[in-house]
Amino acid sequence: MRDVESTLDRAHRLGDEGDFQGMAEHLRASLEDSPGDPAILCWLGVAERELGLDGVAYERFRACLAAEPEDPHVLATAGNGVAAFDDPSAEPALRTAAMLAPDLALTRWLYGAYLAREGLLDRALDELGAACSLEPENADVAYELGAAMALDGNREGAVDEFFRATEIERDNGWTRVVLGLALIDADRVDEAVEELVAGARLRPDDSEAQLLASLGAADRGWDDLAWEMLERGRMGGEGSDLRLADEVEERIERGASEARSFLTAELAPTAYRERLAQRP
Repeated sequence: MRDVESTLDRAHRLGDEGDFQGMAEHLRASLEDSPGDPAILCWLGVAERELGLDGVAYERFRACLAAEPEDPHVLATAGNGVAAFDDPSAEPALRTAAMLAPDLALTRWLYGAYLAREGLLDRALDELGAACSLEPENADVAYELGAAMALDGNREGAVDEFFRATEIERDNGWTRVVLGLALIDADRVDEAVEELVAGARLRPDDSEAQLLASLGAADRGWDDLAWEMLERGRMGGEGSDLRLADEVEERIERGASEARSFLTAELAPTAYRERLAQRP
């Protein structure tokens, strides 16, 4: 037991340092000595998911849950891991974790996030509200509460929670982009543009974010910025992104009103729906 604890301590240190390759290698070696250990399988899945090995990570999370872990951290993390693949074992794992540790914000917000994406919004809001009470300064909790409110049609409530999430964690580009989209959804377009631009700069590889920012800048008359963000989106894009970049360019050339119309009526609503659907 002590060996497993020391293994996990080192793995968590590597993860905190951003060394997910080292974390994965350490846990793979440890798994040879402790085959089937649910905690090792769980955190190995986390490391492999961070490395982009989604399919391999999914199998780790499945194996973890098959070993019937009792640790609520492990249950919640593995349950969330399989939820991304619409695995039916996600719901009982996340529910059990929340029941075992009702005073742990992690279990409550991950279960709430799952329920929100499943359309069970009343229950989701209850879980996320509880998580917020437990950890009011947790940016992940604020973001997920905002997402649940948005899915429930509470536009202003969603904006407030996304704003709170960005105040807690200013350098989270994903949240800044989603906040911008939420502001557009709430008919607060002028406020949205600065958030879209800030988010795009924090996410240079997010082609869609660059194009959203480009249209927003064009709407505000910031022509140089609009062309800069367009080119950033084109450089980082491929396939459908490049076709979208061509359309954005055409709309910008037609003028500010055309850029605003394309942003608010077409591109932003689609991007908002897709980003809200993304699981943590």
